[in-house]
Amino acid sequence: MSKSSFPFSRKNYKLMFIGIGLIILGFVIIGMDSEPHGNGVLGLTIGPIVTLAGFIFEFYAIFAKSEPNS
Repeated sequence: MSKSSFPFSRKNYKLMFIGIGLIILGFVIIGMDSEPHGNGVLGLTIGPIVTLAGFIFEFYAIFAKSEPNS
């Protein structure tokens, strides 16, 4: 039985913060698009790809196994 009362390890939380950062960065990139209604390359291609990568990274962070401390 683990001594920690947290459901995830420190590694998982660090990875989750990186994923949240990627998601925020994606939305910032979408907002930086100078075309009207975000119809430029940043708003339609780059920003959504970075945001999707952030969500995929979040799933990885949740399911990543932590090393046993033996």
